[in-house]
Amino acid sequence: MTVDESFTRKAKDVAAGFVGGATQVLIGQPFDLVKIRLQTSTSGATTSSIVSQVLQKEGVLAFYKGTLAPLFGVGACVSLQFYGFLETKRQLLKYSGQQELSLWPQTYFAGAAAGLVNSPVTAPVEQLRILSQASTKHTSLMETVREIWTRQGLSGLYRGFGVTVVRECQAYGVWFLTYEWLLEQMQKRGNRARKDVSTPELLFCGAAAGNALWLSSYPLDVIKSNVQSDKFGSKSRFGGSAVKAAREIWATGGARAFWKGLGPCLVRAVPCSAGTFAAVETALRVMG
Repeated sequence: MTVDESFTRKAKDVAAGFVGGATQVLIGQPFDLVKIRLQTSTSGATTSSIVSQVLQKEGVLAFYKGTLAPLFGVGACVSLQFYGFLETKRQLLKYSGQQELSLWPQTYFAGAAAGLVNSPVTAPVEQLRILSQASTKHTSLMETVREIWTRQGLSGLYRGFGVTVVRECQAYGVWFLTYEWLLEQMQKRGNRARKDVSTPELLFCGAAAGNALWLSSYPLDVIKSNVQSDKFGSKSRFGGSAVKAAREIWATGGARAFWKGLGPCLVRAVPCSAGTFAAVETALRVMG
């Protein structure tokens, strides 16, 4: 089959991904702050206690702490995710001669490739966001970057890179697989083309894919959050090691500790993932 590999096609994929990423950040940032505080809390904090504490001590705008980095960073990340997925899909179709990818393993593989391509951007962006959200101090993005660079250099910004790669590959393999499978069911049900699937249906597919993403990768995310929220230097508990972080999480809280903060994360995933996929799909339709 003929595959469109033009620069224009690829630029449209990147632009649509950025629109989806910006949408994701603006919807999900407050939920994400609560999730990070729960994951890194050493006390018996609950969702309601964290929300109440933030409102009382830091004010409502604190729910958007650390937004600047992810607004551009996540926009870039989601651009890379969708470009990585669509480019891998193009290459698989080109060399196989197929009309469509199989859901397993090809669509999962394309999604995992998107996570891999995305990881070099995700790791430092999430490092900065997690440090901003885990802290109750009002520290600017530049101050956070300067402090990390002074203490650890580039390696500090990429702390937790290994576990980030593993999480990204698993998470986005499942994300794209679930979305494409559900979208395929929608098309079959109405005997329609992809472009004819309605916005509410796109939102439903995206919402379900978001929960599948987190249910399949959440323990990895908890480990990553603990590594990236750790202190630097002599005060570090894990020294950047995901294995050490996993052992401590298990020792202090058992298996349940790997699922801390899952509730608000799943709640957040519904509007964020729904909005991301609907925004990307709509942008691609508008651009052609």
